[in-house]
Amino acid sequence: MNQLQSMRVFVKVADLGSFVGAATALDLSTAVITRHVADLETRLGTRLLNRTTRRLSLTEAGRTYLERVRHILDDLEGVEQMVVARNHEPVGTLRIVAPVVFGLHTLAPVVQSYAARYPDVVPDVTLADRQVDLVEEGFDVGILATRHMRSGSIVTRRLTTGYMTVCATPAYLAQHGTPTRPEDLLNHPCLARSSEHGGEEKVFATPDGGEVRVRPGNAIGANNTEMLRQFALLGMGVAILPSYLIGRDLASGRLVPLLTDYRLPQVEITIAYPSRLHLPAKVRTFIDHLVEHFQQTSPPARAPRVIVPARSVPEPMANVEVRPTAAAAAVALPAGAVRRLPKVPRARIVASSSV
Repeated sequence: MNQLQSMRVFVKVADLGSFVGAATALDLSTAVITRHVADLETRLGTRLLNRTTRRLSLTEAGRTYLERVRHILDDLEGVEQMVVARNHEPVGTLRIVAPVVFGLHTLAPVVQSYAARYPDVVPDVTLADRQVDLVEEGFDVGILATRHMRSGSIVTRRLTTGYMTVCATPAYLAQHGTPTRPEDLLNHPCLARSSEHGGEEKVFATPDGGEVRVRPGNAIGANNTEMLRQFALLGMGVAILPSYLIGRDLASGRLVPLLTDYRLPQVEITIAYPSRLHLPAKVRTFIDHLVEHFQQTSPPARAPRVIVPARSVPEPMANVEVRPTAAAAAVALPAGAVRRLPKVPRARIVASSSV
């Protein structure tokens, strides 16, 4: 029989001094109550109760066992109540993981307002630009770019969309000119993550529904997007940065958006958590708080782009591939065509993503 239930039955029999009284209190038959006590005595190899036709009394072993078992059952009830409370009331440590730059520029005010709203929850934030396994690493919730999710059984919910924006400072543009087509990036020093230092292909959607593929050379590389933003603000070249990082810079005019008739792939930011089953209150409330915050603060969706006739390619260029729509004429690029690029200083700076 269930040992824990037998212990509960024994305590009730000892408290009431009667098998019949315990059976009534626990809504069990007298035979079941008797069997639970007999099972305990058999397991322990000793008698716990002295039985007569008129009364029950505890043996010495029974008194010792009753005292210890009562403490065990009280502790168990306290643990169960604590667990139930944690599942219904937001309490305890909330382990959060998020991308480094997104966390530094966007997450801090969300965590601050959540902590003020739920003071019994202690947020523990980890910033990481890598693939994350929420279950294996013990995180309660992740705010992740889709490419950084590794767990196969997690639940996801879209939080917001980041737009990759080509930008530079007004001073840089005044000195070096303003690119008006993706191909023009070949004539500018570009700022990119170190993993793209060899020149990662950029795919631009054109206003007429086609695409242009450009592989600009990088003048400066860093493994931290915030460092690239700082380089861009210093006028060191043209950068392609996420909207959630440079929104204030664009609004203030410190950076100028470029190639606004073209669009780069979006970055989906997703809420992820291990399971919907028995979701703790601290996780549920944090997710709701996140969604509420971004609904209030996210910028409106981009206005539809104006459709203009497709431009023909003015001259053949290396590192550029134009894919027009079926309605546009296909343009063949002569083999071996090369455009001479201006010499730009080369540098590679590694900035730790953990800061």
